[in-house]
Amino acid sequence: MALSLDDPALYMNRELSLLEFQRRVLEEARDPRNRLFERVKFLSIVSSNLDEFFMVRVAAMKQKLASGTPKLSIDGRTVTQQLEAVRTSVDQLAGEIYACLRDELLPALEQERITIADYSALTEGERAAADRYYTETIYPVLTPLAFDPGRPFPHISNLSLNLAIVLRGDEGRTHFARLKVPDSLPQLVAVPVAGAPGAAGAEPHKFVWIEQVIAANLQSLFPGIEIVESHAFHVTRDAEVAIKELESDDLLESVEEAVWRRRFRKPVRLQTGAEISADVLEILVENLRITAADVYRVDGPLDLTRLRQIPQLDRPDLRDEPFDPCVPAEFSTRAEEDIFSVIRRKDHFLHHPYQSFQPVVDLLRKAAHDPEVLAIKMTLYRVGRNSPVVQALLEAVENGKQVSVLVELKARFDEESNIEWARALEREGVHVVYGLVGLKVHCKIALIVRREQDGIRRYLHLGTGNYNATTARLYTDFSLFTCDPLLGADATDLFNYLTGYSRKSDFRKLFVAPVTLRQKVSELIRREIEHGPRGHLIFKMNALEDADMIRLLYEASRAGVRCDLIVRGLCCLRPGIAGVSENIRVRSIVGRFLEHSRLYYFANGGEEEIYCGSADLMPRNLDRRVELLFPILNRKIVRGLRDVLLEKCLADSRKARTGLPDGTYEAAPHAQKGAGFDSQAWFIRHRTKAIDKA
Repeated sequence: MALSLDDPALYMNRELSLLEFQRRVLEEARDPRNRLFERVKFLSIVSSNLDEFFMVRVAAMKQKLASGTPKLSIDGRTVTQQLEAVRTSVDQLAGEIYACLRDELLPALEQERITIADYSALTEGERAAADRYYTETIYPVLTPLAFDPGRPFPHISNLSLNLAIVLRGDEGRTHFARLKVPDSLPQLVAVPVAGAPGAAGAEPHKFVWIEQVIAANLQSLFPGIEIVESHAFHVTRDAEVAIKELESDDLLESVEEAVWRRRFRKPVRLQTGAEISADVLEILVENLRITAADVYRVDGPLDLTRLRQIPQLDRPDLRDEPFDPCVPAEFSTRAEEDIFSVIRRKDHFLHHPYQSFQPVVDLLRKAAHDPEVLAIKMTLYRVGRNSPVVQALLEAVENGKQVSVLVELKARFDEESNIEWARALEREGVHVVYGLVGLKVHCKIALIVRREQDGIRRYLHLGTGNYNATTARLYTDFSLFTCDPLLGADATDLFNYLTGYSRKSDFRKLFVAPVTLRQKVSELIRREIEHGPRGHLIFKMNALEDADMIRLLYEASRAGVRCDLIVRGLCCLRPGIAGVSENIRVRSIVGRFLEHSRLYYFANGGEEEIYCGSADLMPRNLDRRVELLFPILNRKIVRGLRDVLLEKCLADSRKARTGLPDGTYEAAPHAQKGAGFDSQAWFIRHRTKAIDKA
């Protein structure tokens, strides 16, 4: 009897799958083929990712538990069962993280004469140097806070590192104090180390964690009082603050208030060292108002995100070899044609970071100064600091262009930066929209309206990543430049939807969530099902969670359709189950560039179609965000994406991990022996070859 596609056993838990993704990030830290500083960087990344996992995912589950929400997860678990499973998985993952640091990275750093030492292991001269740094630099910044009947337990800020200190006075009574470790200072204190330069003339380095230096000098803060014990602790708070948009008169003020309230949300995790005493732990648990289930003890220094200080050392031999992204000849500053005539001639497709993001900036700058450009409209989600994109928009306003920008204020953890950009743009006369009530605007689109001899023409940039020139060098993403009239008309309708009261319910070429995207993708999957064994789907995305989409993929597999899914992060689909998903192959690539681009390929009986965009197959992307998938209309680009990009990603046998039915992932056997094909390395070597010239 065939399994029902509603059976929870056919689905992987979202949270556990997300933790499996963190294990794949950790594998990059453990991979000896990666350069040492890159391995340290990945260990810092997985630590940061776990912080966010608790702030967002664990916090959301705790909110559901508190509200009594009875809904089961996609795999049929209650919230309590999920929290228990997460606890087990996190404990195991934390053990793997600290084993990687202790057994692999620290010894490898020592071989390169870079030492992170315990304060107790320093020589007398090294201790004197560390103590001198404490006296001159650290001590003036510190503020000890006592806890007693006259002084309440101090607020512990999110992600802060602190010392819990027990003191004993002359009367024999014990007292408790909290000391925040200043995050404005280097977290690894350099101590002078003697010795000749090492490899390639590199100087030796020795560091000690700042909290150990502080703990060794606590007497300076409490003269005349005995220091009984001190222990480091690290607090993670709930960052899932609901923004009351429907009740708000001013969305910007509501977001500002929500960001302020986030600082005072409940703790969801307390990290301590393994050696913390029961008495001190009891004080922390009671006053932070958490339970024993929220306490995570680790065997090593807390907050490994601080390891990012190490790759900043001047050791280029320990970092990935840098490369300059290629600028296609037609987009070069030396090109004879201007950028508008280049786009008029044909659509162009760029694969970042192998090909430069600079043409996107150049297009906006050209539009800002071109006397024939009448208007610029675009969306901004995460733009970063010192943004050349924003600067181009400001120049456009100065030159009399009509500029309209939707700045998504609800971009999590970028709210404050986006508020600043929104106000800066408004001050200069840009028409700024702060987003839509109830929806987060995640699509990436820029529309330029230009007056030409034969009438008004609309130029578009459509992307899969943010308008951020810095991250465009760090993550894989796509850019499409086009002046296709139907796409341009759709873009105009989309901006009317975003900035006005349009109730547009259909689009010519674009798939727009939450209006048409779910319906259109579902129709294309069903069309592929009709082709049966001749059908082929290749989806490249960051996450696959939506139950309806997974059921459709299971139906496709049962119909004989080949389904190749390249899913970087969480995946709730279980591949390889007989009678359900034996025709589905799931693989994940992390690698140097963290694979952020999204692409959906439909074989369509030889009339292939490809859509790219900002949307993953998750309920939030399909139903609660404004997202775009845009078609690739140029047949050369379609062939290039199929024969080059997708072929290389599917052939990757070094960085790719294959998903198994139980939700775990495995590397190819020859990859474990140091062999195999690395798709990202191939794209670096062939970055001068444009997709549309494949």
